[in-house]
Amino acid sequence: MTVREKLLKRISVNPKVCFGQLCIKGHRIWVSLILDLLAAGTNRRRILAEYPGLEPEDIDACIAYGAEMARERFVDIRASSRR
Repeated sequence: MTVREKLLKRISVNPKVCFGQLCIKGHRIWVSLILDLLAAGTNRRRILAEYPGLEPEDIDACIAYGAEMARERFVDIRASSRR
């Protein structure tokens, strides 16, 4: 099993938990929340402090999932017009 596969096993989805959103296994913390925090510049240490049940590998799992999605899906990001 690759490192990526091990990381992705830390992600779960259950229609009865968090409205079926992807979560970190054993938590009600959405993968998208962790990715949003990272995108906003929140560092790992702060995320781990704010969500004490998380482990560094959980953050890595969210990033790995985001990378998988980027390979599989197209997100339309339109260039803004600059003057």
